[in-house]
Parts: sequence; C-alpha cells; structure tokens
Amino acid sequence: FRNISLHTKMLRYIIACTLLAFAYGDHPAPYAAPYNRPAPVYIPSSYDESPKPYAFQYGVADDYTGSKFSAEENSDAKTVAGSYQVTLPDGRIQTVTYTADDYAGFIADVKYEGIPFYPKYEPKSSSYKPAPVYKPPTYHA
Repeated sequence: FRNISLHTKMLRYIIACTLLAFAYGDHPAPYAAPYNRPAPVYIPSSYDESPKPYAFQYGVADDYTGSKFSAEENSDAKTVAGSYQVTLPDGRIQTVTYTADDYAGFIADVKYEGIPFYPKYEPKSSSYKPAPVYKPPTYHA
C-alpha cells in the first residue's frame, strides 16, 4: 500500500513539473539593445599661457649653523633679473647677479667679498699602538 502512495506522489510531482515547464516555456521576451550614455566630450579650456610679471625674495640667517643666504628675482614678462648671495665655507660671500631674456640668454655676474680663511690642517692623532710582542712559552721536560 505504501508503494502505491509513493508512486502516486511521484507521478503527481512529475506532472506538476511538466506543466510548470510548459507554462514558462513560452517565447522569450523581445531583445532590446542596452542603453549606453554617450561618451563625455572633452573640451579643453583656453587660457593665456603668456608669461606674467612676478617678483619674489627670501633669505636665511641662522647663527646656530652659520648658514647665510638670500635670493631675489623679478620679471616683467620679457626679462628675468635677480641675484642671490651665499656664504661659502671659506668665509667669503658669493654674490651672483643675473639677467635672462630671449635675445641675450642668461648672463651672470659673479663677485666675491672677503678674504678666504682656511683653518690650519692638523692631522688626527693616531690611536694605533703595535701589538705586544708575543713570547712563545718554554717547555721543560
């Protein structure tokens, strides 16, 4: 009796699955091309690339390290002019004054102020000491 009941259940299940497959087995939905947004268009912004006049300057004077240097530069959009100073390790001050334009190019005038000071050379004392003389041990028999 059980086998018939199981057989009947299986038959009903197969019939239900078949009807369900026929119900969903209709023609597929019509194809529609996907919508793609148009690609963005790059329009470069126009701007004036001609040189603009400018001016700047800075300076450093550090007593702790002894660093001293400065620079300044200005431009009228055609010619650049400026100068810089630096204290050299020998104590002199180097001053460079320059101009640059499209016609003459870069022209620099270098000047030195002061007398160079070089510390006296003193070689470091050597801490080398020769190794002690080794005496081989004597054996007494």
